[in-house]
Amino acid sequence: MLGSVGHSFAEQNSLFDRQTLTGDWGGARKQWLDFGVEFGLTDIAETLSNPAGGTRQLTIYQGLLTASLKLDLEKIVAWRGASFYVDGYQISGRGLSRKAIGNLLVASTIEALPSTRLHDLWLQQEVLDGRVSFRLGQIAFDDEFYVSRYSANFINSTFGCPDLLSTDLPSGGPCYPFAVPGARLRTGLTTDLALSVAVFNGNPAPAGRGDPQIRNSSGTNFLVGEGGSLVVTEAAYSFDPEPKSSQLLSDVKLGGWHHTADFPDLRRDTLGRSLADPASNGIAASHGGNFGLYLVLDKMIWRKPDTATQGLAAFLRIGNAPPNRNLISLEVDAGLTYKGLIPGRNLDILGIAASYARIGNATRRLSRDEILFTGAAGPIRDYETVLEITYQARLAPWWFLQPDLQLVFHPGGHAAAPSSVAGLEPIPNALVIGLRSAINF
Repeated sequence: MLGSVGHSFAEQNSLFDRQTLTGDWGGARKQWLDFGVEFGLTDIAETLSNPAGGTRQLTIYQGLLTASLKLDLEKIVAWRGASFYVDGYQISGRGLSRKAIGNLLVASTIEALPSTRLHDLWLQQEVLDGRVSFRLGQIAFDDEFYVSRYSANFINSTFGCPDLLSTDLPSGGPCYPFAVPGARLRTGLTTDLALSVAVFNGNPAPAGRGDPQIRNSSGTNFLVGEGGSLVVTEAAYSFDPEPKSSQLLSDVKLGGWHHTADFPDLRRDTLGRSLADPASNGIAASHGGNFGLYLVLDKMIWRKPDTATQGLAAFLRIGNAPPNRNLISLEVDAGLTYKGLIPGRNLDILGIAASYARIGNATRRLSRDEILFTGAAGPIRDYETVLEITYQARLAPWWFLQPDLQLVFHPGGHAAAPSSVAGLEPIPNALVIGLRSAINF
């Protein structure tokens, strides 16, 4: 038992009832919160293994420690409607997808190169009783955009920030583990309908060769105006109010993004020849800008009577982008979650989801061109699919364990295996099993 002052949160609750592992710090945590200061510390640790398939068999450990600080500036300095937020990561371990599978739909939302890095750093101003807010600073695309509340329960990365974005945008775009300088405006047109617009720096890493996570290893490059700009707009409509709290359990979001940089054609050179043609000059044709549209639908299908959020929910996400300049031209994610399926386990979540990433026509045709010009048969890029089954067991409000199983079909979009002779064999389909632990301190 932590803390023994007065009637603190920690004193009133046992270890497995309190909201955070360290409790209320003898009342100090609540005092800081009343003053306008909120601390956060969360640790995610997981082990993943691919006993079959991929480029080799491997078992890995990886971890993500996230520290955050939020300041309510209205309470602290009487700045009405203003708040400040900063968080940072300590990333450890090895990534299974990078080291052993070679897939595009990365096996874990926390996979990244080991580093200590800054993530978000922003100031937000709200006006009109919170109906309009403006955020300025270092922000990430997946903080607020293209987000599904129900897909977030899964471990594969594409159910977080879609891999259509992290694969197609320069250096992975402003998705985990990156955040970039930007600004966001959000307005509540009605109580149910909101419109958001944001502009981000176009590339999270400085120009150069090598891994962008090494080129921006600390998250403190603060690049502005380099690599173009990324602009996104999203309209969100929320519905299905929960009777007791009026919490909205379902929503539909329609969004679009535009990137101002030049993007190389994935099949043709500047002369119009295939890049696989021996007569090609090897210089890819250039396209001015890039863009895409997306749809997100979250729906509470059936809610247990007399409960707030228990029951069966579903999500659907669809995103597309031009196939001549994007490796992934279409991504479709869908899944079901059931909260409180087992009696007495009201906070546990069972989930099954699948994602399909279509390789764009330009890359598909380039694969055929390579066979035509070389005479060597090899795999033709087509698609990658992942199926995930997971169970999030809530052992305490501050801790859950999550066993997980994933089946990866056509890793790399049916890419050639590095070990195959002359690249004639594709990377084998992979089985991934793992266990995640998440603790909120």
